[in-house]
Amino acid sequence: MLSNHRLHIIIVGCGRLGSYLANKLSHDGHSVVVIDNDESAFNALSSEYSGFRVEGDVTEFAVLKEVKPDKADVVIATTREDNVNLMVAQIARRIFRVPRVMARVFDPKREEIYRDLGVETISPTSIAGDEFLKALKKQPIIEKAEP
Repeated sequence: MLSNHRLHIIIVGCGRLGSYLANKLSHDGHSVVVIDNDESAFNALSSEYSGFRVEGDVTEFAVLKEVKPDKADVVIATTREDNVNLMVAQIARRIFRVPRVMARVFDPKREEIYRDLGVETISPTSIAGDEFLKALKKQPIIEKAEP
């Protein structure tokens, strides 16, 4: 559950996930900054989005520093690249001392690395895999009928 006070949240990546989070969090009254290296990605933000947009390559330290992560309550890394998400998460946690750092990680084997660094993870691969396994257990497989 999110805090009742207005949070300063930085979202790295404005794809489907990043824009979804940015729209929801902005709608809930939080101060949101979205960073993406592709200006057209910001088209996914709703007309009600009231936060900031920063176009730039987050792997360049100056771009990340521009959004003042030292003032952030939360940094969420949602790019399609595990390595970029890990780098952003490490910098946010270790250099800027962001209290809460979260990252999407596609490779479930990397989740432990992130956790050891104090980064919360969401792995779409693990979540989808677990859902498929649950679905298989719920409904038994029916034998094929002979033709």
